[in-house]
Amino acid sequence: MGGGIHTVPVPTISAQGLVKTYGSVRALDGLDLTVEQGTVLGVLGPNGAGKTTAVRVLTTLLLPTDGSATVAGLDVVRDATALRSRIGVSGQYAAVDEHLTGYENLDMVGRLYHLGRARSRERAWELLERFDLTDAAKRPVGTYSGGMRRRLDLAGALVAEPEVLFLDEPTTGLDPRSRLGMWDVIAELVAGGTTLLLTTQYLEEADRLADRIAVIDHGRVIAEGTADQLKAQVGGERIEVTVAHGGDLPRARTVLGPLAVGETAADEHARTVTVPVSGGASALVTALRALDDAGVEVLDAGIRRPTLDDVFLTLTGHDAETTTDDRGQA
Repeated sequence: MGGGIHTVPVPTISAQGLVKTYGSVRALDGLDLTVEQGTVLGVLGPNGAGKTTAVRVLTTLLLPTDGSATVAGLDVVRDATALRSRIGVSGQYAAVDEHLTGYENLDMVGRLYHLGRARSRERAWELLERFDLTDAAKRPVGTYSGGMRRRLDLAGALVAEPEVLFLDEPTTGLDPRSRLGMWDVIAELVAGGTTLLLTTQYLEEADRLADRIAVIDHGRVIAEGTADQLKAQVGGERIEVTVAHGGDLPRARTVLGPLAVGETAADEHARTVTVPVSGGASALVTALRALDDAGVEVLDAGIRRPTLDDVFLTLTGHDAETTTDDRGQA
């Protein structure tokens, strides 16, 4: 049999041991990340975890204190100038000029990328149409809603048709409708083969958009895998049962114990028992039958998937609302 040469694909984004310090604060503490071509890595973490710092290092906006990283085969320090023309970045706060119109903002970005006058104008109109902003194209951005500004900022990141895109918490602060709209736009980009690194505080966002998720805390990766793999670490699905009488809580917890695939919890104030389970709806049916047989009156019952707080409480011992002062680097 003849042996062929098998080459291992080079990751589009690769970071090894990235460290970034601000005085005594280590915003990044040995961060390792890998994103394969045409895939989406969701970087999930609370405020202060190091997400924005990582994006700024990978997009050449910050020099790392230690470690190394490459994007599209270029070193983020040695090849910074060449790399900037091959990536797109959209941050937490829309980087648009409020005094210019939407069209003028995108046209200006095209000129900065040296696309030329004709192509810059053409590209601006293409993106205004794609992001449903043509009606507001000639209005100053200062009159735009938060969702419109965020869409315009993302459009600006796409002017040069970059092969790699970094989105730093692109939907933070948006209302639910605007967030869903942004998810649709991002999903469309991903379907087109864009390599994407997405930072977010929303597990649902990472679940919907990312092929893989890296959970970071205190500047380092503490868990990595698919959304389902991460959810499995916190017990997958949970049954929540609210009993009519507080005195029934101990009995309810005992009755539901055999169904648990992890530790059960009881909240006396809310008269609620929470049980990690597998089996979804069938487990809920079994639980309700067992409680009925035991004479426990149930006011409310349901199944919920793990939340970001569940993931972080399991992995780090604190919830996602914890913040750290790392000079504004989330």
